[in-house]
Order: sequence, then structure tokens, then C-alpha cells
Amino acid sequence: METREFRIDDYDSAVELWKRVEGLDVAEGDDRETIRRFLKQNAGLSRVAVDGLTIMGAVLCGHDGRRGYIYHLAVDPKYQGRGLGKRLIGECLAGLKRAGLERANILVAEDNPRGREFWRRCGWEDLDEAAAMGIDV
Repeated sequence: METREFRIDDYDSAVELWKRVEGLDVAEGDDRETIRRFLKQNAGLSRVAVDGLTIMGAVLCGHDGRRGYIYHLAVDPKYQGRGLGKRLIGECLAGLKRAGLERANILVAEDNPRGREFWRRCGWEDLDEAAAMGIDV
């Protein structure tokens, strides 16, 4: 199994994987053109894990120049528990560090306790002083 940069050609397989993984929602903003723009704006940061031609893991990673953000980490259920998710995260964080960032954030759904525990095991911490908010534009 190898890891490499997430390319727009990986989009269909990544969406299929995201839909299969519990706790991850594919929503507006996850269409091909938006992901293409995200990958271009954050070149080299998003990653996939491949076994031959099959994507077994995928993660989107980017930044706004101040903070890094990780979205849609997913590992095929058959490959979970083998350190693949941690490997992908490590590669994302290394890329953010090379870009000069010192901190990254994620959003984890309240109703995803398994995902929250995974992130805590990877060293991430709850931000008690902050709450996620959003608005349609």
C-alpha cells in the first residue's frame, strides 16, 4: 500500500469511499468542481492511500494561510485499525508544517463518538472555548 497526493481523477473513488464510512457526510461543497478548486488551491496537501488502483483511504487537507484544516478522512472499513488513517494525517500535518502553519483544526460530528475517539488518540483535543458555526452564502 502506498500513499500519494489526492488528484481530481481520484474524486469518484473518494466519494464512494466517503459514503461507505460511518460518521462522514458528503454534502454541498463536495461536488467535483469544488473539490477540483480545493485541490488546486492546496496543491500537494490532500492524500490518498492506494492498493494497486484501488483507493483505500482518502483525506482532504488545506489551509487559509493561518490555520490548517483536515476534512473527510476515511479509510475503507477492511483496512481500519492498521494505522492507515494516522499515516494519512501525519502526511497532511507534515505538509501543513512545510507550508509554515503551526495549528490545524477539524470538525467532528457530535453524533460520531468513534470518530471523536480516533482523533483524540491521534493527539487532537476538544476546543472547549470554541463552537463550530456556519452560514449559507
